[in-house]
Amino acid sequence: MEAVLAKRRRKEPSVDELFKGILKGDRSTLAKGITLVESNLPQHQNKAQELIQKCLPYSGNSLRIGITGSPGAGKSSFIETFGVYLIEEHKKKLAVLAIDPTSQRTKGSILGDKTRMNCLSAKDDAFIRPSPSGSSLGGVAQKTRESILLCEAAGYSTILIETVGVGQSETAVHGMTDFFLLLMLAGAGDELQGIKRGIMEMCDGMAITKCDGQNITKALAARSEYQNALHLFPAAQSGWPPKVIATSSVTKEGLPEVWQMITEFENTVKQNNWFYQNRKEQQKNWMENTIHDSLMFNFYKHPDVQKELPLAEQAVLEGKESPFKAANRLLSYFSR
Repeated sequence: MEAVLAKRRRKEPSVDELFKGILKGDRSTLAKGITLVESNLPQHQNKAQELIQKCLPYSGNSLRIGITGSPGAGKSSFIETFGVYLIEEHKKKLAVLAIDPTSQRTKGSILGDKTRMNCLSAKDDAFIRPSPSGSSLGGVAQKTRESILLCEAAGYSTILIETVGVGQSETAVHGMTDFFLLLMLAGAGDELQGIKRGIMEMCDGMAITKCDGQNITKALAARSEYQNALHLFPAAQSGWPPKVIATSSVTKEGLPEVWQMITEFENTVKQNNWFYQNRKEQQKNWMENTIHDSLMFNFYKHPDVQKELPLAEQAVLEGKESPFKAANRLLSYFSR
């Protein structure tokens, strides 16, 4: 057994090997680097942080685009056709970080976006990485930020981040991207229901999907409704008024307009300096989130906490101890 483990360790590339391969833009090495970053094994954590630190000076030069939408809105279809368009028409080097729902049994990705994006994955200038969302907020993989840095170091100029779906915690992906695109499906009923208000307030642009065939009339009507609704929201801090565009992954309708909207946004927010201020704020939030995640991880790994946690839970369930007192008692073990 030890011989097998030793052989596996020898096969693992060093941090320098990974770093050099990533800088060369080697997709296989980039995938290995992201796998290392996503690993929760203690022996991989130091290597991952060393790799991230090496890549950091070569990151930050991409445009990070978050893409979200309710299930069935056609996120994967849109990303594939839009990605192919960017590569073929604008010569972009494109990375897609697709956050897949996590299987509760295997803890792995269950949708496999590579199998749903055959045309895009065949492009030499495309890199697609499905990652399990795990238990992280908003369906965003815990290591997505680190993966973004590695992709940027590998020379990818445009990064698309697809989330599981619409929910209150979509602020997670909003907090790590430059442009937040919301995909909406026309004809699904109650277009302007209040539950979508929070997501709409965050978006920098909207795309009404499946504007083709018999759905064209509904899609164009939905575009007008959403555009009117967006005018009622308070002005965004970026100074950019969100736009709504009707699109089709079948006819390619609206793809040039979506990219034009995104480039106009980028030019606007760079000129008024909001782009750079937002990136700095995201860096600070990244640090704070990392502290929170590390504290949670170390708390539940603490031997005294692991020993006392079942007893505390039982005491709370039986009404012998208040949740607050039990929590403070466990925290006292951790803080010793």
